[in-house]
Amino acid sequence: MDKKELEVIKQAILNEVEGYEFYKMAANSASGDSKTALLELANEELKHVEYLKGLFEKIKDDKDDDIQLALETDIPSPNIYKWENVEREQISLAMSVFNIGIQMERDSIAFYEDAKENTQHEQARELYDVLAKWEKVHLDQFVDQYNIQKENWWNDQNFAPF
Repeated sequence: MDKKELEVIKQAILNEVEGYEFYKMAANSASGDSKTALLELANEELKHVEYLKGLFEKIKDDKDDDIQLALETDIPSPNIYKWENVEREQISLAMSVFNIGIQMERDSIAFYEDAKENTQHEQARELYDVLAKWEKVHLDQFVDQYNIQKENWWNDQNFAPF
């Protein structure tokens, strides 16, 4: 793959590092199960960083076998924390974190879709599809959890439907 494709992978690594830093920072404002959940999300981002670094190493020399192997390697499955035990006083924080997380995942999906549209390499298109699907799984999980927390927040505020 050419330099442009490697730049996409390097940017993807940076995006994951930024996600890691965001969740770690949010964990510093949380306590109990909420803190644990945010640290787990941060660790998920580190797993993604390691995967992408390994991918970069496999494809940087443009060896077809290594590129194909990279495409066949399982991407770390997101194990998003179950937020059922979030303390009531932490719901606003959880909602804020998920809302920002949703936007980060949407931005990542758009980043990979744009990269796919602007490459001439079929293998790169396949890779960007895989990475976009990976982010879509996170997005769906974040949206689900956000909606759960939103309902809890509405109930706490007595905004529940009559």
